[in-house]
Amino acid sequence: MDPVVTDERSASTGSIDEKDKVDVERAAVKVEDVIADFDDPNIDKDAILLEDDSPYPEVRSAVANTDDPTMPVSSLRVWVIGLIWAVIIPGMNQFFFFRFPSVTVGGIVAQLISFPIGRLWARIVPNVKIFGVPLNPGPFNVKEHVLITIMASVGSGSAYATDIVAVQRVYYNQIYTFGYQWMVVMSTQLIGFSIGGIAKRFLVQPPSMIWPANLVTCALFNTLHSQVYAGMGNRGGISRERFFFYGFLASTCWYFFPGYIFQALSFFNWVCWIAPNNVVINQLFGYSSGLGMSLITFDWAQIAYIGSPLATPWWAEANVAVGFVFFFWIITPILYYTNTWYSKFMPISSRTSFDRFGQSYDVSKIINDDATLNVAKYEAYSPLFLSTTFALSYGLSFASITATLTHTFLYFRKQIWVQSRRSMSEQPDIHARLMSKYPQVPEWWYGIIFISMFVFGVISIEVWDTQFPVWAFVLALIISFVYTIPIGMIQAITNQQIGLNVITELIIGYALPGRPVAMMMFKTWGYITMAQALTFASDFKLGHYMKIPPRPMFWSQVVATVVAGTVQLGVQAWMFTNIDGICTPDQPNGFICPSTQVFGTASIIWGVIGPARQFSPGQIYYGLVFFFVIGVGCPIAGYLITLKWPNSFMKYVNFPVIFSGTGLIPPATAFNYVPWSIVGFIFNYVIRRRHFSWWTKYNYVLSAALDSGVAVAAILIFFILQYPDNNGIGKNTIQTWWGNTVSFNNADGASAPLVTLAPGQAFGPTKW
Repeated sequence: MDPVVTDERSASTGSIDEKDKVDVERAAVKVEDVIADFDDPNIDKDAILLEDDSPYPEVRSAVANTDDPTMPVSSLRVWVIGLIWAVIIPGMNQFFFFRFPSVTVGGIVAQLISFPIGRLWARIVPNVKIFGVPLNPGPFNVKEHVLITIMASVGSGSAYATDIVAVQRVYYNQIYTFGYQWMVVMSTQLIGFSIGGIAKRFLVQPPSMIWPANLVTCALFNTLHSQVYAGMGNRGGISRERFFFYGFLASTCWYFFPGYIFQALSFFNWVCWIAPNNVVINQLFGYSSGLGMSLITFDWAQIAYIGSPLATPWWAEANVAVGFVFFFWIITPILYYTNTWYSKFMPISSRTSFDRFGQSYDVSKIINDDATLNVAKYEAYSPLFLSTTFALSYGLSFASITATLTHTFLYFRKQIWVQSRRSMSEQPDIHARLMSKYPQVPEWWYGIIFISMFVFGVISIEVWDTQFPVWAFVLALIISFVYTIPIGMIQAITNQQIGLNVITELIIGYALPGRPVAMMMFKTWGYITMAQALTFASDFKLGHYMKIPPRPMFWSQVVATVVAGTVQLGVQAWMFTNIDGICTPDQPNGFICPSTQVFGTASIIWGVIGPARQFSPGQIYYGLVFFFVIGVGCPIAGYLITLKWPNSFMKYVNFPVIFSGTGLIPPATAFNYVPWSIVGFIFNYVIRRRHFSWWTKYNYVLSAALDSGVAVAAILIFFILQYPDNNGIGKNTIQTWWGNTVSFNNADGASAPLVTLAPGQAFGPTKW
């Protein structure tokens, strides 16, 4: 085999000495080493004759198989630029989090803007030392760029626990000190990091854990810094840099059309334009409240709403597509048009819940002044009803929970056992062996974070009146710990994350009925701990691919998360103190708190009404409980079939992905999945098979260009055209022309049910 690094090939690395080269050659990767643990659908079985590189074509095309350990990483400019981003982006996102319409500044924006800032720093800052720390360590390099981007993005989104604080204030009139708020946010954000660190040997080190979404980020880093490596291939044509620039420019300019000028290009429900008042046609072909059978959209933001289709392997996209077609295009119409769950009186697809009069469920009619359930009011008013797709999404969530554990035991148990005993340097992977040269993060670092954050959690729930016992706190952490590795392995292979939000709501609703604040806390520690652990693992895999030393990675993530969470709480406290009427429906500047309303309503539905009145025997949605059994049975059946016929298509069937792939419905709608599947098929099946060299060179760069363009254009549209004059620009001109109204002036836009009730009429059971 050829050596991994040659001076001629690696102008960007000049990296590994002769002894290291020999070591790498001796440990040359064998595909058998990788696939021995489980039958991996992502593997390239023809990779035996390749040089020492990843056996995964996706990884080879996006990640360099070389390293330069002499590059400065944790430099002063990294910490200055990174911490500035860790203040600006979370603060800005938290401010607009409470506004509708809103805008979110993602990590990709920081990734793009940090590049010229870093270059400018390298050019103009003098090369002097202060207290032995160089102000300008030389040219701005790719490793510094990666660390800055991670610091900018790790806490960029609104911390989940800030919604607990907001709901306590708005719904339950509980205004606790900043110390309480800070400890809850830090505990929920950081306790997952400790678990993610411990799970690294299972989720980061093995080469089979490819984390597809990271490959787009790696491709963009390597493109911006003009990295040259073998996996790019030798295809001619324009450079990756120029391709990215053209794609980014086109994406930015184009998004002004579906995003503002001609929104029908986004909600392209063209069949509904032909028959705008035909309810059945609109339910089947609509995009707002229908099943998305119109197939097409010209808006990348809608196509990539559930993640870039260019980043997800086609076999995983096919599982999602099959699950979507079966459950939402076959089962949903059958359930709806046979009036199962009294569904004809509601839209076929909706994000809201309904009462027996066909109106949005008014939780204020069933609660006392202290937000506890008034049973007499509840029995006089209405049970809770869900649209067919919403109800089915609960069932699929139940199935995914049991399918995940079953699938992991059947398919991954051997790999988990092997990885528990395998060190970094023993991994059959060039990237792991290159990374093994850096000092690893000691396990006790993670232990200190876990213990301190656990103490923060106990103090916050015990000192203040939360009605949340410590045993429930421990149970929430156990649930998240148990699921971190199974869900992480599935996400690392398929790019699909299974959520624990529904199962945690169900468990606490039965265990502690009538305690809405406790429900929110259990859900947050039970779900977000796992989600944060996987965020930590995903970022560590990005650092693994880009050869970032683990210890600077650890500190950048932890420090940035603490800074971001503190800033978010400060911004939120300032807003509630200084913005009149915040979180009221008629707030004049649009600060109506849509997410807080959803979170608060869910706390009442699950914490006050409780799952016992919805899923217990004799209740309307009792049948959905049997999805737990389906989730156990399907992976077992699939596993037995693959034992009998090991080379059949069943080895590509992944039931946790089938059940959970549509888990973003709601708030996503059906039409986010259809074009996503079509685009994924075109690029990751057709083009990948027929034009592999083009796909290798440009696929991930194209995804990064489209994502970047939409992110920048959305910010420009918001701050130039929507935020000024409180969205009053073009109110009677461009906002009202045919191209911006045709998609919504129909039964689809009106969320029309099949059967419309007369005023005063009701549906549903006579007793509840």
